[in-house]
Amino acid sequence: MVSIHPETLILAYESGYFPMAEHRHAKELHWFSPDPRAIIPLDAIHIPKSLRKYARKHPYRITINHCFTDVMRCCATPRTHDGDSWINEEIIALYSILHQWGDAHSVECWDATGALVGGLYGVSRGGAFFGESMFCRAPNASKIAFLALIEIMHKCGYTLLDSQFINDHMRQFGTIEIPRKDYMRRLKGALIVSPNPSRLFMQHRASVISPPLMSYEWFTHTPAGESKNQGFSTKNRR
Repeated sequence: MVSIHPETLILAYESGYFPMAEHRHAKELHWFSPDPRAIIPLDAIHIPKSLRKYARKHPYRITINHCFTDVMRCCATPRTHDGDSWINEEIIALYSILHQWGDAHSVECWDATGALVGGLYGVSRGGAFFGESMFCRAPNASKIAFLALIEIMHKCGYTLLDSQFINDHMRQFGTIEIPRKDYMRRLKGALIVSPNPSRLFMQHRASVISPPLMSYEWFTHTPAGESKNQGFSTKNRR
């Protein structure tokens, strides 16, 4: 049972707002629209050399939309260094509906044993992708999932990557903070962009993505009718 209609959530994103729970057991959601707002300029991504080297030597398998709700639940698991999670059951249910609608996506990172060791999820509207959260259970797994997302966005023609809040984890990739007024201007422009997500987000099997970042073979989620559905920012609730 969700108290916010999924269409209301979509309109909120298009207006610069997103919901969070106070903690993972909370019954209510609260709306946020930070000022300043954190974004990751797609034309100025910084990828540490050490991460490039690690990605070449440790070929995690990357999938898209393979287990969206599992990724959300992994993101909702409290981290010892961050305290409780802001992702409650309503958030999971609500975004799972958006995923079924094709408006929310996940990128998964798997190790050689087939274990899910990292990933991220977010919302896509027009040429904007709103990063919600990520998790990591193996060295650099969430970072490599993020690099995969960057390639997807470049391939599909996205123009805005919203990180919502800034933190040290994302700062290393070139995340910046901009005034909300500037953010809304960029968001307005991104919403009228028509990217081609079918090339990667929607196909059941997509092509190999080539450098400069890395090269992976991409597999997306199950054919129609076979759904497995059920930080960017590690968001501060202050």
